[in-house]
Amino acid sequence: MAQTVFIDGAAGTTGLEIADRLSGRSEFELVILDDTKRKDPEARREALNTSDFTILCLPDDAAREAVAMIENDKTRVIDASTAHRVAGGWTYGFPELVGQQAVASAKRVANPGCYPTGFLSLVAPLVREGLLPEDWPYTVNAVSGYSGGGKTMIERFEMDRDIAFRTYGLTQNHKHLPEMQRHGGLTHAPVFAPSVIPAFRGMLVEVPLPLEAMRAAATPEAMRQALTAFYADCPLVKMGTTPENGELLMRNSHAASDMLELHIFSDETGSQARLVALLDNLGKGASGAAVQSLNIMAGIEETVGLRLTA
Repeated sequence: MAQTVFIDGAAGTTGLEIADRLSGRSEFELVILDDTKRKDPEARREALNTSDFTILCLPDDAAREAVAMIENDKTRVIDASTAHRVAGGWTYGFPELVGQQAVASAKRVANPGCYPTGFLSLVAPLVREGLLPEDWPYTVNAVSGYSGGGKTMIERFEMDRDIAFRTYGLTQNHKHLPEMQRHGGLTHAPVFAPSVIPAFRGMLVEVPLPLEAMRAAATPEAMRQALTAFYADCPLVKMGTTPENGELLMRNSHAASDMLELHIFSDETGSQARLVALLDNLGKGASGAAVQSLNIMAGIEETVGLRLTA
């Protein structure tokens, strides 16, 4: 018997991508509200309380309101917003970091943010294993396609083709910082420099490391070996190879993907390193991660319905 899934916020970019990954799958039956009932509180309340799974693709306050509307202990929730990523009683939906069993048994799962997915995939395992210090003031430089900003950002970039680059978070209060610090096991929140480029999807997250100035930092090769071992059994994470031309490219022609690709680059002496994550901000950075957690929670192989090309 198919398990029912209600996507609250199904008309948004993330919701549409999740529905696309679930389309045609016999394991799940989507609970769909027509346009006249999408914002009707009672219709939503009924859908929230009668579905086996609810995936929230809503702004933070609306996500909290939706959770408060659930009046049973059966409905299991995956929240794609920022609202619950460091909240008590919620499991962080990054199974590669927290363990599949934690996600499989959870009633409430908070989907990771797109930028934190790249940052944490690189830094958290190395801090956990003592190969990077927890008290270093890390910096994060990242660029994303404009689809990560939702309908408003998509409309802005597609109507104003003169925008070549947008950097933001200039007051250093970006909503991803608590998540990056908490789940990275860090003493300090990183200095985070996010930017948006005129590409629809795709993301590059970089953590530069001045290794010769750092206390107790491992060599680039030791970090590479550690990440390779850490993700050896993770089908959605792979270590990238060294590009022959010495550059990494984000192309508009790249296919949508739910994979996460990691790199460690360094100089010949190993005194400096650049840790780089490549991902699709709508894939492993959002919708793909939600479907991965849904699969695990439903007792299904985690990659079913996902796009395994990168």
